[in-house]
Amino acid sequence: MPRVLVVDDDAISCQLLGEVLQRDGLSVVFTTDPFDALERVRSEPVDLAILDMRMPQMSGFDLMRRLRERAPELPIIIMTAFGSIDTAVEAISSGAVDYVSKPMNVEEIRTVVRRVLERQREARAPLGAAGEEPAGMVGRTPAMVEVYKTIARAAPGLSTVLILGESGTGKELVARAIHRHSLRRERAFVAVDCTALTETLLESELFGHVRGAFTGAVHDAPGLFAEADGGTIFLDEIGEITPPLQAKLLRVLQEHEVRPVGGTQWRPVDVRVVAATNRDIAAAVNTGQFREDLYYRLKVVTILLPPLRERREDIPLLVDHLVRRAAVLCGKPLSAVSDAALSLLRGYDWPGNVRELSHVLERTVALAQDAVIGVDDLPAELRGAAPARPPGDLVGDSPTLEELKKRYIRSVLERSGGNISRAAAILGLERRSLYRMLQRYGIAARGG
Repeated sequence: MPRVLVVDDDAISCQLLGEVLQRDGLSVVFTTDPFDALERVRSEPVDLAILDMRMPQMSGFDLMRRLRERAPELPIIIMTAFGSIDTAVEAISSGAVDYVSKPMNVEEIRTVVRRVLERQREARAPLGAAGEEPAGMVGRTPAMVEVYKTIARAAPGLSTVLILGESGTGKELVARAIHRHSLRRERAFVAVDCTALTETLLESELFGHVRGAFTGAVHDAPGLFAEADGGTIFLDEIGEITPPLQAKLLRVLQEHEVRPVGGTQWRPVDVRVVAATNRDIAAAVNTGQFREDLYYRLKVVTILLPPLRERREDIPLLVDHLVRRAAVLCGKPLSAVSDAALSLLRGYDWPGNVRELSHVLERTVALAQDAVIGVDDLPAELRGAAPARPPGDLVGDSPTLEELKKRYIRSVLERSGGNISRAAAILGLERRSLYRMLQRYGIAARGG
């Protein structure tokens, strides 16, 4: 079970975020003390840290730096109520894997955490490790066999590759497979989510920047193309980049050189480009949203990944693989699925494809009571029923963390019968602090 460390000087926000992540099956440690966080990382295994940027004892950036000294590979997400482009630049350039602005939507933070942990898991178990393929590469249908053949033929060469497929079909896994089976396998594989940053940030992230190029650029940064020199760079969701950035990327592909933001010198790079998109990029070319010359530069080799609904015959293989993997992750002996449950899994359309199937099965295995997964263990939407919001469920409609805090305080106050002293004790607050929060959120106090 992945272990997440949450550090926020706001005790209630910290506790609530921890509880939200725990509902997703994660092991969560939360603390309001940055120095306690440092000690925990020293003494306990941690897979991900989520840090508030502004804390009175130590800034999130300072804490990130000190955490990295203890755990260099630890992925860190920075969250702050003071969202700005400068802050985002500083967070990413300082080594954060992601950046979230407050007030954050509960579903947003879930998605970010899931993405970071998924990538970390893939990095720890690269293609072919222990003789086992990643889930997205499991399948025997003709469409998947054709994918395997194309990977095998394309991997040893230097040609750019364009991977087309819906979200969740395993495009990054294909890119990693190409790199692993290439002559560049001993060099870096660098993955870039082109939707994660603004145009300015993405340009800096890809090509680097020189000191003083923009506010927050306090030192030179080489960029991800330089980091991938001699290896492979994977540009995920390439169809989302803007026309100006498309022109700069075309120059890199044609001339094999990059110029950092704010710089005057071109630097040679030897990088193989593998790109992917879930858009109809040919249609984007026809409408003028994507450069035709860049499109043809990218699609020297094209790999089309079929959605899961078009290869339902592979679902039993995927289910067997994913259930066994989830059982290991959860430390459970469970390893089988009933015929009735498998029939439901095969009949569902899986709009999120293999990624969605993986998340559903991991959650199902974590919560299952018996050694065999039955129909009742599956989520309600697969059983054809709308999931009911149970009494006391505070997060059913994906509120912001600020709204969730308001609901939580009201819920605790109601459970305390309106007794301020009792509610403050449960919340870990002083009475005066709770009174201020009740006033801030417009919650009526009934004394006590």
